Amino acid sequence: MSKPHYRMTADGQIAPVIRAQDGFQNLVANLGTARDKAAANGYFVPHLSDLDLLNAYRGSSVAKAVVDVPAEDACREWREWHAKKEQIETLEAEESRLGIVAKVLDARKRARLYGAAAIYIGTGESDPSKPLSAESIRKGDLKYLTVLDRIELGVNQLQLDPSRPGYGLPEMFQLSGASGQVVDIHPSRLVLFKGEEIPNNAIAQSFLGWGDSVLQTALEKVGHLDGTVANVASLVFEAKVDVVKIADFTESLRNGGQAYEQLMLKRFNLAMTAKGINGALMLDAKEEYHQKSANFSTLPDIIDRFMQMVSAASEIPMTRLFGMSPGGMNATGESDLRNYYDRVKREQTLEMQPALRLLDECLIRSALGVRPPEVHFTWRPLWQLSEKEIAENADKLMSALEKLERMGNTPAEAISKSAVNALTESGAFPGLEGYAGEFGGGGPDDDDESAALGKLSNQNSEEEATES
Repeated sequence: MSKPHYRMTADGQIAPVIRAQDGFQNLVANLGTARDKAAANGYFVPHLSDLDLLNAYRGSSVAKAVVDVPAEDACREWREWHAKKEQIETLEAEESRLGIVAKVLDARKRARLYGAAAIYIGTGESDPSKPLSAESIRKGDLKYLTVLDRIELGVNQLQLDPSRPGYGLPEMFQLSGASGQVVDIHPSRLVLFKGEEIPNNAIAQSFLGWGDSVLQTALEKVGHLDGTVANVASLVFEAKVDVVKIADFTESLRNGGQAYEQLMLKRFNLAMTAKGINGALMLDAKEEYHQKSANFSTLPDIIDRFMQMVSAASEIPMTRLFGMSPGGMNATGESDLRNYYDRVKREQTLEMQPALRLLDECLIRSALGVRPPEVHFTWRPLWQLSEKEIAENADKLMSALEKLERMGNTPAEAISKSAVNALTESGAFPGLEGYAGEFGGGGPDDDDESAALGKLSNQNSEEEATES
């Protein structure tokens, strides 16, 4: 029994020390003691080299999906600019010229695989070590965008003064050119993407400010799944094995030598050739024959559990990661997909949008020549409505506009323009904006406006009656 411990109180008195232990303990069962086997559990982080990560990405379809699927979903619908029609067309043309969607997708995949990646903003300037200012960009100044791996970018030194902006980030990047010449690149000229953040300054600095690969936590579970499936595939070849017992077989092999071995192979090759669904198997009276069959009844459940572990580790629902239908009665997987899309939306707004801020400012100025304050963008929703849902929403919009018109407080021209915008954006009547002049854009009188709006409403009602 351990001796009691005492301490001196503030008034000079001696009092016993009361020790509290946080955790369940059972001395009889050795729970919570030094003999508890669970007390030896611990966590360690395996070192995954860039080659290990690349081999996993190229060799495992599951590992590739863990890396690619969220990146593809984040860029799939891309974003929608809000500005005048001519400005939107110019901005989209500039994005297409630079291939910005493909470059961002490529950088996001590399960042998720290796822990970080960057996009170099090429403006044609001769000295990339100087800071890039968006205010200095004029029309057409953006020349190209180049995706760079983490392993291509060296770091000169980190900014380790917490009183200055950019703490823990590189002060200057270094890129080795084709001729061996090292080029200094200022961080403002790079759009930096990270994989998984490391919530520890000391460890993050040892990684030169980069993050972890998303496979760091998921690769073990991916390996378990791939290994299980490979073993099951191998087991298929052992699903049915014919077993023949021969008296003194080992002794006969030892005494008969190679001649006896060849004779036995020829004898049973002939026997198995004759054996079939409608054939007969002829054996010696002293030989015994039976079949050994493997049981596969529980294997689907085991594989399913490993798939669930991979899904949990990668934070991607099984319906999206493996492309499988949800199990259970009346299960659609809709809630899982919505939660997953919400997570992708958070990545867009909390990670991608801040990283792209400087590039977007340069993009606007390079496309328009100026920076209109009203120009902005929003990420398009990942959840796409069905045709039935689009039709139902269009019907609700038209009903609301009809009620607004009957109230008589809103000009018919405003209602008509609202109808065109709402029905076009909802996807119910694509291309309707091309006829905006007929429904209010060209300045017809109020009677024509009301007639046009009524015509749209009647057309929508007739289509709904036809569907019914």
